Amino acid sequence: MHGRMPEKNQVEIPKKYMLGIYSAFLALGLIIYISWGLMYGSWNFFARENLGMYAVTVILCGFGLVGILLYSTKER
Repeated sequence: MHGRMPEKNQVEIPKKYMLGIYSAFLALGLIIYISWGLMYGSWNFFARENLGMYAVTVILCGFGLVGILLYSTKER
């Protein structure tokens, strides 16, 4: 089965833009983790006072990695 064609009112976003967005998510997650660790000296994921910040980091990095993996696969 061939790739889906966009319907009349849909706009297809180029693959390179989506890869850029997901790469930015991954980079932002890593920047947040590194800057928080440097500013507060806390590198422990399990420290109770930092759980909220690390939750945001994990979500950003997770979306970034999954998006990069999905958009970097080649179509047959």
